[in-house]
Amino acid sequence: MSFNKNNIRKPELVMGIRNLASLKACKGNADAVYFSLDRFSLRSRAQELDAEILAGFVEEVHEGGIKAYLAVNSVIYPQDLAEMDKVLDCAACADIDAVIAWDPATIMKAAEKGLDIHISTQANVSNQLAAEFYRSLGASRVVLARELSLEQIREIKEDSKLEIEVFAHGAVCQAISGRCYLSAYLLGRSANCGECTQPCRWEWSMLSDNGAAVDVEGKYLMSAKDLCMIQHLPALIDTGVDALKVEGRLRNTSYTATVSECYRHGLDLYMEGKYDINKAKHLKDKMALEYNRGFSTGFYFGHPGPDGLAHEHDMNASPVKREAVGIITNYYPQKSAASVKLLERGLSIGDKIIIEGNTTYLEQEVSSVVHEGHKVTSTERGSVVGLKVDELVRRNDRVFKIER
Repeated sequence: MSFNKNNIRKPELVMGIRNLASLKACKGNADAVYFSLDRFSLRSRAQELDAEILAGFVEEVHEGGIKAYLAVNSVIYPQDLAEMDKVLDCAACADIDAVIAWDPATIMKAAEKGLDIHISTQANVSNQLAAEFYRSLGASRVVLARELSLEQIREIKEDSKLEIEVFAHGAVCQAISGRCYLSAYLLGRSANCGECTQPCRWEWSMLSDNGAAVDVEGKYLMSAKDLCMIQHLPALIDTGVDALKVEGRLRNTSYTATVSECYRHGLDLYMEGKYDINKAKHLKDKMALEYNRGFSTGFYFGHPGPDGLAHEHDMNASPVKREAVGIITNYYPQKSAASVKLLERGLSIGDKIIIEGNTTYLEQEVSSVVHEGHKVTSTERGSVVGLKVDELVRRNDRVFKIER
């Protein structure tokens, strides 16, 4: 393959994050991050950020040379208008680089405040005329619908004056552009307001008209595999897109660190003319050790068939499991140690652990454990122990054991 990097624009790598810990995990890898406040996003469980700390958080993002995009992409009801307006005022004051939106009310208000606007994939932009419509409203970028092929994306990019962003990795919704009503119907919690309970990930059975069970060779009949395009970066970049997006605002910090590192490495390899399928496979295998539902290429090479569904996996297909251990109750900087309340399980010397919180992310091996003043090799659930730690940790940080 002849390669001329001067003819190719390097896409921006956009990572989904939820707090300072996940920001730190992708610093040096991400070109931009997107996140939300505790309201008006499709990830309402991401509650760590609010309007009061937004400016400081954006400053942290910018200090790392990274752009900050705020998702305000839920449905806006009449009672939400005043509060949504306040959120956008906060975004303008915080020097947000762009607001991700699709509700016309949010778009209109963001434009009035002079905010740069990226159109959310919720808008289901599937052609160049739709993209141009949003440009006429003031948008500078559209995140295309996930149900498009590479050729369709290329055509839209060639015929559009906007920046084009597409998803490269992460969870895939079984509904078109995430417009799902199953959660609202079953449990009264709307996915379009960020409260999806993910019933598509549940174990389902199929019955015939007479009530007999139908064998469909799978238990999780609607659970889509995660998108993974690391082995097809050349084809994705060749469409001319301006940004590649990674979904995962609710994934653990280890996922953010690993996936951002792999896509950064893959993009850099390609721009240096060193990308090959074996290196890409190594990166994919590395990401498969993090939480995932199996991998597919979505709609990029045509409509996905049965191989795009995770029939047999109960949420996580990774061979590596995170087992909750307990909670940090205190940190002693002079001793480089922490006290840990073992709520769920014990610890032993040599265990691989992760400690994480809103601002903490630490991976290490257990090297020293003290119980009731004595060094021990293992401890049981229910005890409080002293743990040697490699870095600063904080009260209420969670401790997880990593098992293969």
